[in-house]
Amino acid sequence: MVILGIDPGSRYCGYGLLEVQGRRIVAAGCDVINMAREKDLLKRLDMLYIAIDGVMEEYKPEVAVVESMFFQKHIRSIFTLGHARGVILLAIARHKIPLQEYSPREIKKAVVGNGNASKQQVRFMVSKMLNLKSTQATDDAYDALGMALCHWHRMKFSP
Repeated sequence: MVILGIDPGSRYCGYGLLEVQGRRIVAAGCDVINMAREKDLLKRLDMLYIAIDGVMEEYKPEVAVVESMFFQKHIRSIFTLGHARGVILLAIARHKIPLQEYSPREIKKAVVGNGNASKQQVRFMVSKMLNLKSTQATDDAYDALGMALCHWHRMKFSP
């Protein structure tokens, strides 16, 4: 089974993949889709859709995990994030992949054991749990792997 975690963003969108066999993770990887160089929101959303679609075509995930919306003080930012999430959800729907959503607190609790953990703590625990050697990936990519791990933990411990 392949689990795809996606950390939505309109400038940087992280994604992480876990390959699971039985109750064991046999492979993990992550990367970020960088759209920051493009100023136009519509072009960034198009780039995001094409990239996420390509990831799903290449890796054929059986489930996608996306961070749920959360309260943010900056209204404009939350709307832009909502547009990015919409594009991601459309790509998932087009591939007919089941969707799971977890809040940032749920993800941090599953990975670090503390729902108020920092990005650095999530990154550290994800790299330790998966024995990742590379430190090239951004926090967005590690957050996406954390989402996939959160779902794997839920699957592993549910009846």
